[in-house]
Amino acid sequence: MSEVEGSDDVKIFIVKTTVNQEKSVAKSMALVAKKEHLDVRAILAPEELKGYVFVETPRSDVIDSLIQAVPHAKSMLKSHSTIGEIEHFLKPKPISTGITEGSIIEITSGPFKGEKAKVKRIGTGQHDEITVELFDAVVPIPITIRGDTVRVLKKEEE
Repeated sequence: MSEVEGSDDVKIFIVKTTVNQEKSVAKSMALVAKKEHLDVRAILAPEELKGYVFVETPRSDVIDSLIQAVPHAKSMLKSHSTIGEIEHFLKPKPISTGITEGSIIEITSGPFKGEKAKVKRIGTGQHDEITVELFDAVVPIPITIRGDTVRVLKKEEE
């Protein structure tokens, strides 16, 4: 493992937790670390990884103190992690992943809630918007909505 210069040999430790208690463990660890003035640089509880929390700190004894003070924190794994290994948890995922042009979707919120539509275009950039045409509209007018307000009913067959 290569450390970044000026990082004070900070390591990322993996703490095993009770499943579905990751967020509460992370919040409790942050409170305890602040109250006890422990050298904790960061705490990460990725949603897609059940039963584990990552804690960035230079010393493993800090983790031992946290585990003793926080309910649902079980143990520390023997090996530690690197930024490279957990970096994919830090990158935001586009909301419209899985939506393709030509897909049939249902709008789940907003003024067109419950309407079915066909995806005409998927926006690029950080806005994550899609352009759709409603099926039940008298005149096919394209409307642009956020990608997180739709549910895919049927993907386009190629």
